[in-house]
Amino acid sequence: MKLGIISDTHGTVTPQALSALQGSDRILHAGDITTPDVIQALETLAPVSAVRGNMDYGTTTANLPKTDILEFNGVTIYMLHNLDALDLDPKAAGIQIVIHGHTHQSDIKTIDTVLYFNPGSASHGRYGSPPSVGRIHLTNGNITPRIIAL
Repeated sequence: MKLGIISDTHGTVTPQALSALQGSDRILHAGDITTPDVIQALETLAPVSAVRGNMDYGTTTANLPKTDILEFNGVTIYMLHNLDALDLDPKAAGIQIVIHGHTHQSDIKTIDTVLYFNPGSASHGRYGSPPSVGRIHLTNGNITPRIIAL
């Protein structure tokens, strides 16, 4: 299974982001979408699951959940926008991957057997980080994450 991971689009999905996410079986958006056009553009590639970010208010994106728990190929994923708002112990909850955004800086790290994955911002990076998206491959229980600079 190929998961396309995107966050912090802030109303825009660039052709580079769409190209990088091509071939995804599912796209996960970790918030700060701001307009439904973003979800519609991503849905031309694959089904989309999304959570609300701190900039998702006053539009149809305000109705998105703050968090989501998803399961693909036996791997449980917890998704939220701001990692500082994490409201559970992922390892104790049986979660293997936490997907988040907010910082506009891509990051992949493992803490206590849990993979924490921030794809960065697809619209604009911060502090020297380029715009980016991510991909996670789930194959026979193996999790292979990668960041794709745009």
